[in-house]
Amino acid sequence: MHGAFPAYFASAGRAILAILALGTLAGCASMPAGQGSPDDPLEPLNRKVFAFNDALDEGVIKPVAKAYLAVVPSFVRDRIRAVIDNLAEPRIFVNDVLQARVNAAGTTFARFVVNTVAGIGGMFDVASVHGLPKQTGDFGQTLYAWGVNDGPYLVLVFFGPSDVRDAFGLGVDLATTPPALVFHGHDANVASFAVGVVDGIDLRARNIDALDAIKASSLDYYTHFKSIWRQHRAATLREGRGLPPTPPELIDPGATPADPPSQP
Repeated sequence: MHGAFPAYFASAGRAILAILALGTLAGCASMPAGQGSPDDPLEPLNRKVFAFNDALDEGVIKPVAKAYLAVVPSFVRDRIRAVIDNLAEPRIFVNDVLQARVNAAGTTFARFVVNTVAGIGGMFDVASVHGLPKQTGDFGQTLYAWGVNDGPYLVLVFFGPSDVRDAFGLGVDLATTPPALVFHGHDANVASFAVGVVDGIDLRARNIDALDAIKASSLDYYTHFKSIWRQHRAATLREGRGLPPTPPELIDPGATPADPPSQP
């Protein structure tokens, strides 16, 4: 998540990425499902999938993530995170090119080279230290940059919050991960699955407290999480069109400063 949002939403945004990476969504509705609405016409079905994903997270993913935290030292976890992030750079680069984001593509290409060579296969994020920040880039974002509409909001089994456009984009991203391109057939499936599982467990472990806080503070977790995901995704999509992550605040140049509040 980006700086224009409170730190609370920044943590939530990272949690969402964890969910998307592993294909799990933590959450269940605490209010009865309705008949859908214009912004969520599939709400009754989405809530059921949401509840299923929550059960999977609470029963399997979260306990595994806690065990991962307890067993794997933080230094090793950081190296795993860096390698997985580096593996994603080629996909980000291709999407940046498809979106005509020349500067972002150049930064991503430089990051991959620097971190692969100087970062020992991506184990260390040397590029960020030298002023090459990580960029965004996925195929759903690319479709948005090309003018494709989002379609209805969806909660995908295992893959969490999405919409029709991003669900298609996710399929393309999964089919073009480095393991899927390097290996073939069954080996490609196994390698991609292994990377995805480790990626998701690591990110879920990094956001246990954030997700617990969101869940504890929500009157309707389903609606709250949908709102957080949409805010995070809207910021990412704006980048796909070369726009700032959030619209600049509109200020009337002729306005006068507000009067100070009167004293009682």
